[in-house]
Amino acid sequence: MKKTVESLKTLSRGFIIAGVIILLLSAYYLVIKAGIPYQDPTPELQLRYTVNSHVGDELLTAGLTALIVGIVGRVVTGIIGKNVK
Repeated sequence: MKKTVESLKTLSRGFIIAGVIILLLSAYYLVIKAGIPYQDPTPELQLRYTVNSHVGDELLTAGLTALIVGIVGRVVTGIIGKNVK
């Protein structure tokens, strides 16, 4: 049982790290790639902004989901780990 708890702790740490990395990528897409849209953009610039903005939004959702799953998993394994000892 102790080995299983340690494996779940490692897995939850992986989710936390992956969530942070994905959040950093989403910040890159939202701030650097998409940026602030022009006032009267050409259709090409508007398309480019829309694509980068949507990619950033999807990465933000995925990153937050992974981070929350990792934190919840870490809390649960911490509680289980205390009861196993």
